[in-house]
Amino acid sequence: HNYKEMRKLMKSVNEMCPDITHIYSIGKSYMGLKLYVMEISDNPGKHELGEPEFRYVAGMHGNEVLGRELLLNLMEYICHEYKRGNQRIVHLVKETRIHLLPSMNPDGYEWLQKQEPSSTGLPENKSKLINHYFPIPEYYTSEDVAPETRAVISWMQTIPFVLSANLHGGELVVTYPFDMTKDWAPREHTPTPDESFFRWLATVYASTNHNINPDCITLPVSSSVGMNDFSYLHTNCFEVTVELSCDKFPHASELPIEWENNKESLLVYMEQVHRGIKGVVKDKDTEAGIADAIIKVDDIDHHIRSAFDGDFWRLLNPGDYDITVTAEGYFPATRSCRVEYEHYPTICDFHLTKTPKQRLREILAKGDQHTSHNKHSYYPNTSSYKDPDETGIICK
Repeated sequence: HNYKEMRKLMKSVNEMCPDITHIYSIGKSYMGLKLYVMEISDNPGKHELGEPEFRYVAGMHGNEVLGRELLLNLMEYICHEYKRGNQRIVHLVKETRIHLLPSMNPDGYEWLQKQEPSSTGLPENKSKLINHYFPIPEYYTSEDVAPETRAVISWMQTIPFVLSANLHGGELVVTYPFDMTKDWAPREHTPTPDESFFRWLATVYASTNHNINPDCITLPVSSSVGMNDFSYLHTNCFEVTVELSCDKFPHASELPIEWENNKESLLVYMEQVHRGIKGVVKDKDTEAGIADAIIKVDDIDHHIRSAFDGDFWRLLNPGDYDITVTAEGYFPATRSCRVEYEHYPTICDFHLTKTPKQRLREILAKGDQHTSHNKHSYYPNTSSYKDPDETGIICK
């Protein structure tokens, strides 16, 4: 499918399943082509409290086309099977918000179609590694960075994605963070704090894939072609890179076979978004959700944050975990949560209590707002207010 045909197919899927699909654009390419996403959900168009967000991204490189075709097949398949009442698909759609970006680099693909298609660092001091909330360099938002890259970064920051995979071609392997080393040594092991879960994710996709080609299978090598490390260090999202096939640009006649090879892998990988724990962080008094609360797992040095309405998801293998939640202006809270082997998450909600200092700040803020609207009201002079933690003095 070229760009025009891709748009036509996406529109036809939306018309067949308008109740569970929504098409939107995250921006434009360098040549002005829109980067279209197909959203699939039982309530498309908005984030639902407690429902995890999943994404597949394909077509980062214009000459790696199989991912695009698989995602177009996937959106058609989900639509058809949902209408047929396939309970596995119905459950997936109702419990997950799925985003499919079939062509991240439409310019490269359009250019390549006119050509003759062919097949085909970390700091030295590891004690200083930052495993979460790594600051994004300012130049990432500059005009020197490709508009497609800036669009995807903005997308990542807008939607609280939990799990993702980006689809490539040219090899037959699944790579996961950290998949780039400081000296490009292919045998250097650079694990994240979530090594065991990433191994599970990679195994899930690879073990259910039917594409057996011993002449193509390669050992994992150092790579910077995907978005794995970026997703892990800058967002809450866990991501792997799937190299789908030896042939970057397979003949159209091979696509049905490749779909059958990858269909189960694509589905079972999406279902992993429901492993681990999920919950909502709320204010104990008001029951309002608390955004940007930090969720820490004991013995795993990688924190995540709650979404704008307080909900969160932490992907974990089965086991017992001590979870601590902190938020500005609140006392921290800790509880133990057990993750089972079943394909559904453990509910682990938190209710946080405001600190006295935070309560005082809110009282003073309300007083200042009231004073600005009512000149005749009298309030005590609080100009000599001191932090109770420093002096114990509240006001003059």
